[in-house]
Amino acid sequence: MDKGTQTMIRNLEKNTGKSLSAWISLVRKSGLQKHGEIIAFLKTEHGFTHGYANLVSMKARSADAGSESDDSKLIADQYAERQNLLPIYEKLVAGVADFGDDVTIAPKRKYVSLRRRKQFALIQPSTATRLDVGINFKNTVPTGRLEFSGSFSTMCSHRVRLVDPTQVDEQLIEWLRLAYEEAG
Repeated sequence: MDKGTQTMIRNLEKNTGKSLSAWISLVRKSGLQKHGEIIAFLKTEHGFTHGYANLVSMKARSADAGSESDDSKLIADQYAERQNLLPIYEKLVAGVADFGDDVTIAPKRKYVSLRRRKQFALIQPSTATRLDVGINFKNTVPTGRLEFSGSFSTMCSHRVRLVDPTQVDEQLIEWLRLAYEEAG
């Protein structure tokens, strides 16, 4: 399980007084099946933010909440042949997790989407030695390592190429924070 998800699970219990498994049990007892219905239930009936409601819904809808989740498997598959890039991914997720409770970390088959109300960034291991961070900005001019995304991704306006965890610095986290704020 990635560090961002682990942090959210710890904070869920700290903030609500109930463990993830208790919330999963409550959702399953409710009889709700659809992701959107579960999110609405948790937000309206229990005061959840979107990020926590998404986490509980995803876990409750997995075949067995006690087994490795689909999200964890997707991350493991992405970095199976690229273990050298995993520390970069983990440092990015840890930095983004501090933005707010409404951050959703949504692994896909080839990348991880970072969402608020809409996607504000994505993290993708693009080669054996490089991880790309796609960022959505409205009116930001590329400068230095912040470049237009070009053919990298039509879902993002800009890209930053990373080969080392030390490149996840204050400047990159600030760019991500700006994109997060614009997505709100």
